[in-house]
Amino acid sequence: MIAYRQRGLVNVHAFLAIGMSVVLMPVFIVALPGLRPITEALPFVPKVGLVSSVDPWPLMLAVAFAMAASSSLVRRAGQSLHLLNFWEALGLALQQSAYVAGCLFAFVWATKDKNIGRVFVGEYLVLNCFVLTLLHVRAPRMLARLLFSDKTRMPTLLVGHAVAMENLDSWITNRGHLGIRVVGRVSNEADPTRAERALAPYLGGMDRLGDLIREHSVAQVILLEWMEDAAEVEKIIQACEIEGCRFLIYNNYGARFARSFTPIEEGGQHFLTFQPEPLEDPINRAFKRALDLAVSLPIVLLVLPPLAVLVWTVQRFQAPGPLFYTKPRGGQNRREFGMFKFRSMFAAGQGPGHETRQATMDDPRVYPFGRFLRRTSLDEIPQFVNVLIGEMSVVGPRPHLPQHDDEFSRIARAYRGRALVKPGITGLAQVRGYRGEINDSEKLHRRVYWDLYYVTHWTLLLDIQLIVRTAWLVPFPNEAAY
Repeated sequence: MIAYRQRGLVNVHAFLAIGMSVVLMPVFIVALPGLRPITEALPFVPKVGLVSSVDPWPLMLAVAFAMAASSSLVRRAGQSLHLLNFWEALGLALQQSAYVAGCLFAFVWATKDKNIGRVFVGEYLVLNCFVLTLLHVRAPRMLARLLFSDKTRMPTLLVGHAVAMENLDSWITNRGHLGIRVVGRVSNEADPTRAERALAPYLGGMDRLGDLIREHSVAQVILLEWMEDAAEVEKIIQACEIEGCRFLIYNNYGARFARSFTPIEEGGQHFLTFQPEPLEDPINRAFKRALDLAVSLPIVLLVLPPLAVLVWTVQRFQAPGPLFYTKPRGGQNRREFGMFKFRSMFAAGQGPGHETRQATMDDPRVYPFGRFLRRTSLDEIPQFVNVLIGEMSVVGPRPHLPQHDDEFSRIARAYRGRALVKPGITGLAQVRGYRGEINDSEKLHRRVYWDLYYVTHWTLLLDIQLIVRTAWLVPFPNEAAY
């Protein structure tokens, strides 16, 4: 199966990267005597700190551990590993080098080994990053040619309508390195057009399937679409079984319904879903809740009280009224809750529709210090209380007024899917610049897209990244903050 070939290629590449980084350590150590005269002649080059008595084996083990841990980065890029350009390969190498740096510096700190200088570690990391970059650019295609030579080619025959074949065109093109070679297409439809023949030669009707498999030494048959005629599908399967070739059915639901479906297995039954939910796993929910408590508890105890005193004091002069603004918001599973915010608008003179009207740039309802609070998102700090009591999360789709939820759901059909997880103080859409007033449907659709992406692709690392990026946006807000 092609999936196993791709997985094997990625694993071989990952093992090669581990081996190269490990072997590079003793090679670098051996090369140091030859490098010292060069570094001594160039005063602007830092001297490599390492004495000859150092044992390279612990360093090699630390590198091996770090590179093994970073192999998940290679697997994540697996489908396009052979297509990486220099800058993409450099980005991957830098991420792996960060793992190696962490392990090496942790080893130096733990052992208190003064024979290993920080400059030595730094120069090794630079060299290793360079080697890994070249490896990621060149090795995948070279490994593919070596592992999937002409003897392991996989002649492939397509069965079905040409329209369905067009959806697989780019996939076929990008899987040539794994040995796929399309020999043609079989169908009972009328004579295909010239463009359809260009994608795959038309070889005839279904009655010739068995002969064509033998004639072209076909190793794989792909049925391009779901067929209602079970007897016809059974004939195709039998022909493949008789000739000993693989049989695959292309799941074209994604192309037909413009959605990405994910196969799942539950209780021995197989289903397709377009809404994977990693946060339905209790372990994932526990990790997310632990992160929420770790972030929100210090803020509620140490940051919120003095900030509340400051806001209350300024409000007495600029906009007398309640300290907090608490209104219902749509929460997880469409349950409403009261969300806390520092009041950033004047309390008096609120006309009809004041509660449901979105804040705009230079909104006259916002008092001067309230404008600063909104721009820096400090008005959101009281929401960490909502996080503590479990109504919100630090990261998640931003909650809106119930009236806005109803309005937005009529514009964006998938809008309600955001409510599958707890709403957040910050979110993927906000970090990407989609925050503030929603004044056109395109902004709403882009915000919903990134909210749903978060729902289906949640990881603890993603939450941590978004928290760090949000902390950066507090002193350096983007243009959408007002």
